[in-house]
Amino acid sequence: MLTKKFIRDKAREILNEFEVQGPPVPIREIVEGHALKVEEFMGPDNEDGALIPQRRCIRLNTRKPQTRQRFTLAHELGHYIIDSHRIGLQEGILQPHPSLTNRIQYDEIEREADYFASCLLMPTVQFQKDFFNKRFSFELLQGLSKVYHVSLTACAFRFAEIGNHPIMIVYSEDGMVKWTKCSDTFPYYSLLSRPKVPPNTVMGEYFYKDNKTDTFKTEQVWAIDWFGNVKENNITRKFYEYCFPYRSKVLSIIWEK
Repeated sequence: MLTKKFIRDKAREILNEFEVQGPPVPIREIVEGHALKVEEFMGPDNEDGALIPQRRCIRLNTRKPQTRQRFTLAHELGHYIIDSHRIGLQEGILQPHPSLTNRIQYDEIEREADYFASCLLMPTVQFQKDFFNKRFSFELLQGLSKVYHVSLTACAFRFAEIGNHPIMIVYSEDGMVKWTKCSDTFPYYSLLSRPKVPPNTVMGEYFYKDNKTDTFKTEQVWAIDWFGNVKENNITRKFYEYCFPYRSKVLSIIWEK
């Protein structure tokens, strides 16, 4: 497993090499500057793209939103730049997509490529400068995602890691929590009823009460509504939730003022 510092340094080397001055990072120019051809195709929703190192080619699903395409290009470039990924893919030692027989290997190399893409598209120093001395809000994340031409999810992940305010991200499908991500200093890490979405939350109301009025806006919730192991003197500790759904899939961002 590669260290985060190693991956960050790889991304920084590329930014320096191409003399990137500010956002948005010209990811397609960087990819083509490494003599990699971008081969566009119209594919299914569950396919973003793939690196084919033998042909020095990145396949890119253009059915996806532009922000997703940019992240895919950066992700696949990561597979190419990181020697152990490229050589492993060339030699057939690594598989570029998940398989039931080798899920651990897939998770490891895909997480590393995701982290590379995040560091490349949202460089640490510039990204931190753009929220320095600013109060956290969903609108801040929304603004950053537009400046860097990345999805809200990618932006929230990066902010959770290097932001100036602790947040938690919760993703669910059909009322079941699939994953969470939180800042190191976020006060809670366990959810109240995982894997089920806690009912007395904005996300819970969307699933269980079919309440669409409180989505796409910031709503107040209590610590006891979302989290497990809340001490008695903290049950009315205030948090804020911004919930944005897409059919049966919902992402919520939670923070404390």
